[in-house]
Amino acid sequence: MLLQRWRRRTQPPAERLAFPGVRLVRQAGSTLRARWHALPATLGLLGLTLLVLGLARPQVPGNADPTRIRSRNIMLILDISSSMKATDFKPDNRLGVAKTVLRDFIKHRQGDLMGLVVFSSRAFIQAPLTTDVDVLDRLIDQVDIGMLPDGTAIGTAMALGLSQLKNLPDKASVVILITDGANNTGEPTPRQAAEAAKALGIRIHTIGVSSPDTTAIALNGVWSLRSLSGRLSTKDEAALKDIAARTGGQYYKATDPEVLRAVMNEIDPMERIEVKVSETRRYHELFPWFVSLGLALLLGELLLRATWLRTLP
Repeated sequence: MLLQRWRRRTQPPAERLAFPGVRLVRQAGSTLRARWHALPATLGLLGLTLLVLGLARPQVPGNADPTRIRSRNIMLILDISSSMKATDFKPDNRLGVAKTVLRDFIKHRQGDLMGLVVFSSRAFIQAPLTTDVDVLDRLIDQVDIGMLPDGTAIGTAMALGLSQLKNLPDKASVVILITDGANNTGEPTPRQAAEAAKALGIRIHTIGVSSPDTTAIALNGVWSLRSLSGRLSTKDEAALKDIAARTGGQYYKATDPEVLRAVMNEIDPMERIEVKVSETRRYHELFPWFVSLGLALLLGELLLRATWLRTLP
């Protein structure tokens, strides 16, 4: 609007009265109304600007309410190797039951920072640390076997989980590892990752998922293969116990879905730290002031153009 008015400043109006000469008029002094001829346009531009700002709904925060919460930082590490297809955990396979238990677990973690690492032969962060339990629930639901090449890189997954917790208070940080096998690939080794956790002061709770009986590994929707390979061996359990012992955590063996739920409930009351949070719940709306003033300026423009600063044509 300003650019348009500037370009039109030297252009004669489309309709005008022509005089033989204006030299005498130029020599005459300008009146007050002549000096204020740009006021209506200025008021209109300012009024329009204020209306646009008002539509943007400006706000200012009210008083911040200080609250104290007891928070903790939890990194979940979940095995998604092919052995987690075993159907010894009814009514689903091991991974399906583990996902259900984890989703139930996180629903009650209001205020806690939680994340998820999934692994088989490699590991990646499925969910970074977040307090949004709904987002975490959806990301856990998307986890499935076959997302990564097969294998069991426990040490790699542990190191990746620790990397998310290393800059957070160690007393309120913990790793929960759920697996049904032994490490067979990847770097670092589980023992090296456990030593790193010990140095950081982060506890690792390990959960071995295995039934005492032979396991049925689903091949497709109809056939399954019964095998002893899906069971945790004494050596596998010893490795998981060693990880937990080195970091001050606990080892648990989950032999069915109910035991797995009981294990997660036992881990639940771990130590938390008190965190002071300032939360603003109230905002003051400013748009009525912007809109009211903008309308007043536009009304002032109309009144001036119709009365004191009216022009011809």
